[in-house]
Amino acid sequence: MKSLWQTPISGGQSALEECVQGSRTIGAHDDLVLHGGGNSSIKDTIVDVTGSPLDVIYVKGSGWDMATIEPQGFAPLRLNRLRELLTVDTITDAVLVNELRCALVDASAPDPSIESLLHALLPYRAVLHSHADVIVSLTNQPDPAAAVTELFGDSVVLIPYVMPGFDLARLCNELWPQLATAATRGMVLLNHGLFTFGDTMAEAYNRHLELISAAEAALRSPVTADAQPTPLPEREAVAPSLPIARLRRAVSRHAGRPLILSHHTGARVWEFMSQENVEQIATRGPATPDHIIRTKRLPLVGSDVDGTDIDHYAADYEAYFQRNRDRSTVPLDMLDPTPRFILDRKQGMFTVGKTIKDANIVRDIALHTFDVIEAGERLGRYTALPEGELFDVEYWDLEQAKLRMGGAPAELSGQVAFVTGAASGIGRSIARHLLDLGACVVGIDISPDVASTFSDAAWLGLPVDVRDRAAIDGALRATAARFGGLDMLIISAGVFAESAPITALDGTVWDRTMAINVGSVQTLFALAQPLLAESPTYGRVVVIGSKNVAAPGPGAAAYSASKAALTQLARVAALEWAGDRIRVNTVHPDAVFDTALWTPELLSERAAKYGVSIEEYKRRNLLATEVTSLDVAHMVGAMCTATFQSTTGAQVPVDGGNDRVI
Repeated sequence: MKSLWQTPISGGQSALEECVQGSRTIGAHDDLVLHGGGNSSIKDTIVDVTGSPLDVIYVKGSGWDMATIEPQGFAPLRLNRLRELLTVDTITDAVLVNELRCALVDASAPDPSIESLLHALLPYRAVLHSHADVIVSLTNQPDPAAAVTELFGDSVVLIPYVMPGFDLARLCNELWPQLATAATRGMVLLNHGLFTFGDTMAEAYNRHLELISAAEAALRSPVTADAQPTPLPEREAVAPSLPIARLRRAVSRHAGRPLILSHHTGARVWEFMSQENVEQIATRGPATPDHIIRTKRLPLVGSDVDGTDIDHYAADYEAYFQRNRDRSTVPLDMLDPTPRFILDRKQGMFTVGKTIKDANIVRDIALHTFDVIEAGERLGRYTALPEGELFDVEYWDLEQAKLRMGGAPAELSGQVAFVTGAASGIGRSIARHLLDLGACVVGIDISPDVASTFSDAAWLGLPVDVRDRAAIDGALRATAARFGGLDMLIISAGVFAESAPITALDGTVWDRTMAINVGSVQTLFALAQPLLAESPTYGRVVVIGSKNVAAPGPGAAAYSASKAALTQLARVAALEWAGDRIRVNTVHPDAVFDTALWTPELLSERAAKYGVSIEEYKRRNLLATEVTSLDVAHMVGAMCTATFQSTTGAQVPVDGGNDRVI
């Protein structure tokens, strides 16, 4: 393993700064600390408020990521108090969490890692802990102790698997004095990872690399001169969207809430899936029990996975829960029985999450698990912990607390929106508002800027001309592949033709306006309706119309007629699609001036036509208020939530009150 250590800039580091550097360095290795895995600590002496010296240990705070941790991500604890706790015979998880908070020097610090006592007992200043893939491969064997001893000998202290928390710390406190020698370079906790230590973070990190490099060498796949890679079948770049949407609906039904389902067809997926015994090796359990709250105990593996397979998986999960529920001393409620990743021999891999972030975490864990499994098979036989031990971690309250840290989900969490004209103006504001409501959003626009309009993981921006049927179809397929389906369709793209009387109206202008404002929407409606019908909640369509539908103005024949036709199209869709639980509503904005439609020239022209200033023209409504694109976005957002759950076919003005419309 290549070292990523960088010599600090001259001037010296505090102990805490040194701990931040060591944590970030080890966190830069994805195969060591994946998505919050691992922790670190450093011991120091500070001067307390009385002026007396105080021995403390800075321990990584729960929930912080090693790769990006800041100084405030560490919890400073009284070292002597932690060592006193190790003399107690037994402490419950709830009491331990309370004791750790009571031992804090800073009451505003994050909750300390549950492994703080383990860090405190080690007689070294700097400590690093990881869930290194190669170490996990080594310990996921039928006889993991023998595998570790054969490779490392007495250079590591070997700790049998015990569930994390106080019991693990007490066991380490008991075994460390018996097993540690002058040759000890680290400590391996079976099925839980590697600890290394030293007088400095650099020393602890170098020992980590030394032990991991030895494990890598032992697990490296032998390569023969005539070895040829197994040819992989050609795959469709983007799978059909409707089967994906139906699969998402099935997993969401068992979860009792809409979920994101992301499709993955990379080379690593097909490489792993091409193995003849993939059904057996992929279902022996997770690489480490820490992953189970993200991935569940087992993936779903099959060919042409559909709703029936999801039903069988859910039934098997319920049976697993019933077999193990009595292991807990307190009553348990079953978690949702939905698989978190699915391996389909024909379609590839699907990962499932409440958000796209969760689904992406499952993807990363799955890909690392492939490496762990294959390395474990090369060494002997990949063997995970027994079912009961894994159940204990899955239903361990402290692990569940990690998932609850995010609080209540946003109103549109787990749902997917498709917004046209999303690069600017009203469309951009709608996309931003839906992201804020927790939705995943696919935005299309003729402008290439749409790809970078937002940097959120829940955003997918695609440059598309709405008149291009093939491009629209491709965008919907990409929507299903990235997020699993479609729940909301927002029609915002449109053009405002140059003002001209009917007698002077250019036929090409008329045709272009109709093609963009109406024709493209009919095409999109036809392509999107099957996906909306498979929404795990209910499909929603919101069309951005115009005040000109009810109150057209002279010189705007093409625009007014196209928006009137669009409104009629939406009304017909509301009639036709209600049986599929799809509601279709229309918003009629007026005088929304923070959009690309309203150029300075057009504003001047319109203001002059009515004999008022530009500012007066902007507030030319009954409420004397300026209407913004955000106002329109808020109405669209409301139409996408439960507020409008009993409304379809409605037309709502957002115009500050227009006497001609009223």
